[in-house]
Amino acid sequence: MKLSENAAGVYIISATPFTEIGAIDYASADQLVDFYLDRNVTGMTILGMMGEAPKLSSEETQSFIQTMLKRVAGRVPVIVGVSNAGIENIAAVSQLAMDQGAAGVMIAPPSGLSSDESIYNYFAHCFEALGPEIPVCYQDFPLATGVSLSANLFIRMVKDFDQLVMLKHEDWPGLNKLSKVRESNGRRVSILCGNGGIFLPEEMARGADGAMTGFAFPEMLVEVVRLCNEGLHDSASDLFDAYLPLIRFEQQPGAGLAIRKEILHRRGALACNATRLPGPRLSKTDHTEITRLLTRLDQRLNELKRG
Repeated sequence: MKLSENAAGVYIISATPFTEIGAIDYASADQLVDFYLDRNVTGMTILGMMGEAPKLSSEETQSFIQTMLKRVAGRVPVIVGVSNAGIENIAAVSQLAMDQGAAGVMIAPPSGLSSDESIYNYFAHCFEALGPEIPVCYQDFPLATGVSLSANLFIRMVKDFDQLVMLKHEDWPGLNKLSKVRESNGRRVSILCGNGGIFLPEEMARGADGAMTGFAFPEMLVEVVRLCNEGLHDSASDLFDAYLPLIRFEQQPGAGLAIRKEILHRRGALACNATRLPGPRLSKTDHTEITRLLTRLDQRLNELKRG
């Protein structure tokens, strides 16, 4: 199940479950895996930015990787986020993940890389440290990392590094970058889109292969991708539009992770909605707004069913 250029569909970004006192909730992790797989996701990504990876100790990181891969590996492909400024740490965690059955790893550039050459050289060292057998997804999230990846640089990296097989596209605005990458004459790699799925219909129309994000309704992402692949873009947009208020609400900087976890909790996917400190907490008004948005979603979906 190694990651390849042909990867497509919905690779859900998994939340990391915690108890009220901040310990990893492994029982809830099992529950969350079943929730995702029951909604027909193509794959999973663990320890992404919204998976609170930086808040885990190295021991917790290893334990969580082993637990999740034991539960998931062999059922759907799993990508493990290994972003770290230290290349030796990236290599060590990547090897652990692959030994446990991961399909590949995802790396975001560390902050401070301010030129094309610095980005290129950093990833050249990463790829050398990992070796050619570990497939890599480049996480392009400049709003979080502060590192801007040009389309020309990514095309160059795809040409030079065979193990670079996927772009997690979440530049914003970034639709023209996606188009330029897809229109290049070089090796075609997989493009999965993030940002909560907020531009998913447009990204699919421009040649994306699916989504890699953690929106609390993965079944919507799965259905939108299916409809787009069948050429039913208006139907995909109609369905997407019903969820758009929740997508927008969940995309709030800072509060978004707590909102996502609360909705997953309400849907029975998480036993507890806690984020690990320092992390956002929801107010009473936040909870009221979530209830209202979920009620309106049910109403809109019923309207769509009635035609």
